[in-house]
Amino acid sequence: MKKTLLATAVAGAIGASAGAAQAATIYNQDGTQLDLYGNIQIAYKSLDNAAGDSEDELFDNGSTVGFSGQHIINPGLTGYFKAEFEHNADEEKIGGGLNSGDQAYMGLKGNFGDARVGSWDPLIDDWVQDPITNNEYFDVSDSTTDLGGLYGGTLSDTVDTDREGDKIQYMSPSLGGLQFAVGSQYKGDAEDEFNANGANPDISSNGSNASFFGGLKYTVGAFSIAGVYDDLDNYDLRDETTGDEYSAKAYGVNAQYTMDALRLSAKVENTDVDYADDSGDIMRYALGARYGYGFGDVYGAYQRVDADEEVANVVDSGGDDSFNEFSLGATYNLSPAMYTFVEYAQYDRTNDEGDGVAVGAVYSF
Repeated sequence: MKKTLLATAVAGAIGASAGAAQAATIYNQDGTQLDLYGNIQIAYKSLDNAAGDSEDELFDNGSTVGFSGQHIINPGLTGYFKAEFEHNADEEKIGGGLNSGDQAYMGLKGNFGDARVGSWDPLIDDWVQDPITNNEYFDVSDSTTDLGGLYGGTLSDTVDTDREGDKIQYMSPSLGGLQFAVGSQYKGDAEDEFNANGANPDISSNGSNASFFGGLKYTVGAFSIAGVYDDLDNYDLRDETTGDEYSAKAYGVNAQYTMDALRLSAKVENTDVDYADDSGDIMRYALGARYGYGFGDVYGAYQRVDADEEVANVVDSGGDDSFNEFSLGATYNLSPAMYTFVEYAQYDRTNDEGDGVAVGAVYSF
């Protein structure tokens, strides 16, 4: 669900399924470099819907074409950019080609750190959520992928693209293992109304507004710990039943340990919801593990989701206040550029909504 081409490219650090596929350098001269990269991802899934019926399809799982470039401004300063575009490989004839975007940003990096502007994954996604599950299709729920429902909404295909846009960020270099990042998502008063899933105008932009997010990470040897806060200040959500508006803040902590081909990770994440004259919490406690066995990865995660009863009634029409979520998966490398995967997930929702299996293949270049 959240997996991006960038994640695929770096997964090999712990023996992951991406193998050793490399971007193709189109131009590299006089300190300027331009690369072309991409992948084709086609998969089959069978999921239970809200009525408890099983539905299946052959689908595109995020096929992407990307361009990246950089040029040396001076020995201590480099300008760079990245732009990724998605297409529907399973129905390319009617899919319209490169019909949607993914990440796109430009920036400056050097001894001072990294400063960028554009669209990319939220910091809480990268530092707190992804170490638990950044799988091929099934992830446990979190405040990024489930912002539209915040809690008990539809679990499949709910990735919130607007959380990635209109951002500026500064990330420091690592100093003695300590690193920090601060940034903002800016929505001007010329913006159209928007919401978490880019559809119904449940989230409005009332005048110009700049949100705040920030994080701190400390790494020593094979152990790292990171904490991130995001005030989600551009999002005023509306209860479609009562018409009441409510807002939320997200923050979490992740600790992980990597030993050879094994990575262990633990997360505590809170979505703090303010509604009417009250407030409450949606807590997520998760454990994840990934092991590279030589020809691919095996991985799994467990997450406990607990919410205050009042919050559950506000943000989930079913009013449930706790869930146990599981995901399991494995990949097998056919070559350095091509691999297959199989995954299973169970989300403990009404009528087993979102539970299912997925199998697929990825070719990266």
